[in-house]
Amino acid sequence: MKAAGRSVRTRLRDHLAASDPGLLRLTAGLRTVGAIALTLAVLASAGFDITQLVAGAMAAMVATFAIREKQRGAQAVTLAVGLPVALVSVSLGAVLGERVVVGDAFFVVLIFVAVYGRRFGDRGTALGLIGFQVYFVSLFVGASAAQLPGLWAVLAVAFACSALVRFAVVPVTPAGLLLRLRTAFRARLGRLVSAQLALLDAGPDEVDKALEDVREGTARLHETALMIQSRLEEGTPDESTARLVQRRIADAEIAAERLGLLLLSARSAQRADTLTLHLPGAPAPEMGRLPGPDEATAVLRRDLLALRALVVRTGAGGTGVAQLRNRLLGYRDEENLPVATPAVRDVFRAVGETARAVMGLRIALEGPQDESDDSPATARSREELDAEDAAIDAGEEAEAAEPPKGLRPTTRAAVQVSVGSTLAIAGGELLSAHRWYWAVLTCWIVFINTASTGEILVKGYRRLLGTVFGVVAGILLAALVGRHTWTAFFLVLLLIFAMFYTAPLSYTLMSFFVTAMLGLLYTLLHTYSWEVLVLRVEETALGAACGVVAAALVLPVHTDRRTNELLVTVLERLAEVTEAAVGQLSGGPAGDLLDKARELDQALGDLRAATQPLTHPVTPLRARRTNARYVVALLETCAYHARSLAATAELLPTHPSIAADPRLRGAAGRTVRNIVTIADRVADEDVSVPVETGPSIASLLGGDGTARYGRITDRVLRHLERLDEAVVGLARPLAVPVKTPDR
Repeated sequence: MKAAGRSVRTRLRDHLAASDPGLLRLTAGLRTVGAIALTLAVLASAGFDITQLVAGAMAAMVATFAIREKQRGAQAVTLAVGLPVALVSVSLGAVLGERVVVGDAFFVVLIFVAVYGRRFGDRGTALGLIGFQVYFVSLFVGASAAQLPGLWAVLAVAFACSALVRFAVVPVTPAGLLLRLRTAFRARLGRLVSAQLALLDAGPDEVDKALEDVREGTARLHETALMIQSRLEEGTPDESTARLVQRRIADAEIAAERLGLLLLSARSAQRADTLTLHLPGAPAPEMGRLPGPDEATAVLRRDLLALRALVVRTGAGGTGVAQLRNRLLGYRDEENLPVATPAVRDVFRAVGETARAVMGLRIALEGPQDESDDSPATARSREELDAEDAAIDAGEEAEAAEPPKGLRPTTRAAVQVSVGSTLAIAGGELLSAHRWYWAVLTCWIVFINTASTGEILVKGYRRLLGTVFGVVAGILLAALVGRHTWTAFFLVLLLIFAMFYTAPLSYTLMSFFVTAMLGLLYTLLHTYSWEVLVLRVEETALGAACGVVAAALVLPVHTDRRTNELLVTVLERLAEVTEAAVGQLSGGPAGDLLDKARELDQALGDLRAATQPLTHPVTPLRARRTNARYVVALLETCAYHARSLAATAELLPTHPSIAADPRLRGAAGRTVRNIVTIADRVADEDVSVPVETGPSIASLLGGDGTARYGRITDRVLRHLERLDEAVVGLARPLAVPVKTPDR
């Protein structure tokens, strides 16, 4: 009974870890709700009135979500500096609130300073948010100069409660957060193996769904790997440990993705293109049952189940787990490979490589393991891992970032949002002399974390949609709550938790919860009415429109320009990773390949976010949407092969089964030149140099490149050839001419 209870708890924990990596959303929701609840309790016990309770709740929310630093000491400093900023802001809001012209002019200046402050990093961003939002709170509650002493006390209590909840009630240390992210990685890796198992067994009517699950699982695993990468420096005791964890995470991610691709290829009537694994919505290739005898399929199903058990199992594991591990690692040494087609045998080898990556990840995260039950194959894998660990060089220094050229993005955004806010104030005053600030708030928000006109348009649309539905919910909740103050506050807390928990998932949902919450706040302030909520929709629409107009007319960054700039960055990073990996595989000096690969991943993530206006379901430009999705999928395919080359190149110093081949540099030179050619064409349409095609990489190596060093070299050639094909494939959607050699 106890074992069953633990199993249920483990499954729930793994489900939560996989759906919310690092529990970041849960932590944000609990911290905010906890800070607000504690603030309300303190203020209510001290006899503050309802208006001050609302102001305290909003101030506690701002003091909690504005802080973004990773280190606790930096968070404490920002919170301490934020309180004086809040006191000054609420004071100016109360004094200038009744002075229309002066107050409006100051609000625009405050907005400019708050947005411009982003150039100073997380602290500048946080202080700007606090200054703006607290000024908004003063307008929302109708603060006056006579109320300032009480409001100062309210703000002090709110910031103190926020600090108490942050550092004592719901503490998050960098090491603890990294530990939860690693748990999430393991849970998502287990889910991906489960999806691959479902793909193995999927019938003709289930293949598309199974393939989509594998795509989603692969993407989520990659997302978690990037999150871990961003936290390694703060969450590990030294740089050497950080690099070791980074290496093992990369190995596991690449091995799992390769396993899915080989499984898909084995089930396909023809060779499955790597693009199929990265293009959302792409139909599955023609697939039948796994070729070969049924016994091989049954064994593969058993081994995928065993691999999943190795992934999700924590602790020492025992003899049973050791036996599973020994069997799977044996496939790396060609032990016990079943009678099957070459494609199916490749899947078994991939299972062995993934098991080896999982063992390396477990050693990196949990320390030395029991070796008493090791088979010879497992012992050899441990020796390889130990050699790799010893070869990790922690002495690499990060290159200094180049200063941005031209107008800084923060300066441009500050000017744009100031102009948009001026328009929103003018229009908002016409709609309502008392609640014009809603338009300004919307204009401000649509500029947060956006960089192009298209992104602002999409964000404004989503906010308006969420607001419309939130008004309906607010009407219903206000009718249900009536004059029950504490019931309303309880529902407000639930809605705030939902708002923060869903914010990273759906901006529309977040806007829905915000608007529903505001309906309850108006009820608490006894200013609720149907007209007020309708005005909220009107002001939101006006603010979004002003933001779009300002972005389109004032120092505009058009979506095409933004995506082209990011596309060039991705191609440059791709060329760097490919050239460095091939150079090392050709016998050149060792470099920091994994960091270069992660820089490529970060650049690709930025591009993926910037293309959302082009790929949004409501866009009328269907052909353009399809083209954008295709280009991003091709780039993800290129990034996968480049990451795999980088990971293989880093094995050179420690693995006797792989050796440098000087011929690779010349054979892969065409691929690197093609990447540079495409980048030049995207950056300047007048460039007319064509992309080159020609013989396969293997033929350039003399046609017998795979026999000299075995499967590792064969894998390098496959990655190079697929990368070369994907790069040439980029030429057509990007309108780059292709030159076919004369026969």
